[in-house]
Amino acid sequence: MHGGALAGWLLMALCAVSGAYCLLRTRTGTPQERSTARGEALMGFGMAAMAVPAAVLTLPEWAWAVYGAVFGAAALRALWSARRGAHHLHHLVGSLAMVYMAVTMAPGAAGTGGHAGHGAAAGGAGGVPLLTGVLLLYYALYVLRSAGHLIPAGTGVASFAGGSTEGVVRSGGGGLRAGGAGGATGEGTELTMACRLTMGIAMFAMLLTL
Repeated sequence: MHGGALAGWLLMALCAVSGAYCLLRTRTGTPQERSTARGEALMGFGMAAMAVPAAVLTLPEWAWAVYGAVFGAAALRALWSARRGAHHLHHLVGSLAMVYMAVTMAPGAAGTGGHAGHGAAAGGAGGVPLLTGVLLLYYALYVLRSAGHLIPAGTGVASFAGGSTEGVVRSGGGGLRAGGAGGATGEGTELTMACRLTMGIAMFAMLLTL
């Protein structure tokens, strides 16, 4: 990718760890929480595979069709699940972004010859600039909002990034945990939010390579 092999390895490690954590979450919680965790695990491992430096692994041409099919199916599932919660809309955007990157980075696509982690640098800019810009803006706002929910309320940074006193409450042991509906269901724990923040940052970085 544009940042070099080191950046690719770092992205791969972060996404793989996030995917592994999400996979562990599939063992507990309500059916809806486990379904959400499975979707996030798929996203994490998918981005990790995309982030492997091209010098180490060059995916075969058919792999991009598989990427498109898998995340296209994930997008349809997220669209169907969005009836039960707005968070699935974020999964929908993420799945569509993965399809977009797979199509853009596939061999033969205009202006590209690798994939998001494999060096758009070799082929130059690709994709639709307006669509890429919209996705970058979405993930920039998502990262700021997610970071705001992890910062203790009352600070200027938390207020700027969308944090609130409802977003973080004191736990019995004196630590911090997420409040509101997310905290009640177990979907809003600090570690879970940090995992989602990590994947949001990784997606933003990958989109920058287009």
